[in-house]
Amino acid sequence: MSDAPEELGELVRRLVGEGSLTGATISRPRRSDPSRPSRITVAPVDIARSLRYRFTAHHATRTIDENLAPDAAAERLVGLLEHDFRQGLLQATAADWQVLTGKGAPMILRREPTRRQATRSHDRTKRYLLPEGTPVPFLVALGVMTAEGKVRKPRYDKFRQVNRFLELVEDVLPSLPAGRLKIVDFGSGRSYLTFALHYLLVHVHGRAVEIVGLDLKTNVISDCEQLARRIGADGLRFEVGDIAGYEALAGTDLVVSLHACDTATDDALDRAVRAEVPVILAVPCCQHEVMSQLENAALRPLLRYGTLRERFAAEVTDAARAQLLGAVGYDVQVVEFVELEHTPKNILLRAVARPGRDRAKAFAEYRAFTAELGIDPTLGRLLADRLPS
Repeated sequence: MSDAPEELGELVRRLVGEGSLTGATISRPRRSDPSRPSRITVAPVDIARSLRYRFTAHHATRTIDENLAPDAAAERLVGLLEHDFRQGLLQATAADWQVLTGKGAPMILRREPTRRQATRSHDRTKRYLLPEGTPVPFLVALGVMTAEGKVRKPRYDKFRQVNRFLELVEDVLPSLPAGRLKIVDFGSGRSYLTFALHYLLVHVHGRAVEIVGLDLKTNVISDCEQLARRIGADGLRFEVGDIAGYEALAGTDLVVSLHACDTATDDALDRAVRAEVPVILAVPCCQHEVMSQLENAALRPLLRYGTLRERFAAEVTDAARAQLLGAVGYDVQVVEFVELEHTPKNILLRAVARPGRDRAKAFAEYRAFTAELGIDPTLGRLLADRLPS
């Protein structure tokens, strides 16, 4: 059932035709193809005093821009949503429109507007969700920005990392429910990204939130809690606790797990799956378990070298996790989190619950994969009772 009186094509052409479209994000590709973009963002720009729409295709290691006239932009948007991607967020002056496409007619849901105006400036400057030049309280307090909003040069990598994380969160916002959002961040650490998530949802999108940052380090939790109170981050709190023993996930809309060491990531994924959390974002860290298990005669030239074995084991572990999440009902993307030169821990697993997914096929592929490599990952054992028989 749709809250909109128009069909998809009519809606897009109206928004573009009347100039009220202020932005769009098209995500969740219908086909898994590393040569194609994982998402496309659209923004109106003024070029030579004429309105154009800039389509930015986001690939794993690059972005590609293309500027289209309004009529061509409308047709491109409709085509992308009908044939290439499963969801879109159309932002306009009067309302947001969440578009979900798949089998059957598209579902179109009207939401409160989150971007009533567009800048329309035509420049090549990187467009960050948290722009440089505008002071962000938590970034100022953490020493990333000056009080005037200038990013400190030694902290620019952290500034880019925060914004990249928020871009990945933006993609899944259409998959989150309306109303107050409940979010748990497992292994929140110094909480740069926890504070960034709060800022994006509350100050950029105007959402009410309940965000809990969980970590084992008492001193770190104390510092983060004090900072949250000092900058007035309502709805954000921090607790000392262990991922595996956390029991308060009922009703959670989003679980975040960033750099939880080794099998702690598996504990976080297991807790999220059992609580039927609709969206999961995980950046794994320090994958050692599978490294000692790997055994494959054809791969011995690779596996005999410690450095190569370690790197391969990390990729195998993340592939197994992604496959297992698919086998319990999630659509999964594996995306680059930050550039490899900044950190080797640059893979993010982004999982969105999708009823009707072919879980049996995903599990069969997982079993063949692990059997070929002689591995028995922790997450497979944790989720054994949730996997297809």
